[in-house]
Amino acid sequence: MTQHAFRSYGEGRPSRWLITCDHASNRVPDWINNGDLGISASDMARHIAYDVGAAGLAEMLADRLDAPAILSQFSRLVIDPNRGEDDPTLLMRLYDGTVIPANKHADHAERETRLDRLHRPYHRALEQIAAQHPARCICAVHSFTPQLRGRPPRPWQVGILYSHRDARLGPALVQACRDEGWVTGENQPYTGHLAGDSIDRHALPYGRPNVLIELRNDLIATPDGQTEWASRLAPVMNRVLAATGL
Repeated sequence: MTQHAFRSYGEGRPSRWLITCDHASNRVPDWINNGDLGISASDMARHIAYDVGAAGLAEMLADRLDAPAILSQFSRLVIDPNRGEDDPTLLMRLYDGTVIPANKHADHAERETRLDRLHRPYHRALEQIAAQHPARCICAVHSFTPQLRGRPPRPWQVGILYSHRDARLGPALVQACRDEGWVTGENQPYTGHLAGDSIDRHALPYGRPNVLIELRNDLIATPDGQTEWASRLAPVMNRVLAATGL
């Protein structure tokens, strides 16, 4: 199913896994400042606008797991689907050194319009798909830039993130990735819990096993890299899920 807010497929697939990709697209709808946030094309191609390579990885991972997938169809700079509605970073005005002119003076009405047309439909669809399997597990796929401006390089190939409220799956997956020889960060390069984010909203309240996987985006910037990492991750994910007995 494809709508202006999201794209989903594979809803009849048998896997317990649901693959989500909150930051799949750098699309700006034409009803927002004529489809232009006021920043350069090069900035729109950076990690500030979407998770580079994450959409392709999510699709290929879903195929290898025989799982459904749901992907956003709008830029995180329009409104961030991996933020709660009351999060101050829901609508970013400055990100990694770039000012977002179309957001600078966005008022409450504009914020509500973007929520109603993009953020809320995405989350309604995500919850509907999550509920289709009685033993659903959620894997959120993201990517991270090798280095933020003015910050040290990030050495990890993979980051496995999980909430302190549910450590049933994350630590086991961290160890399994390290056993594969991958440089793996545990709750790196970000903390594994953010109140109101997609995992907090769709996994934790329902007791659904969950994990957030971050790939360094230079590793998955091309279809070949996405294919390689999907093929690596899928069997490890299935093996760890089975071993945990969840």
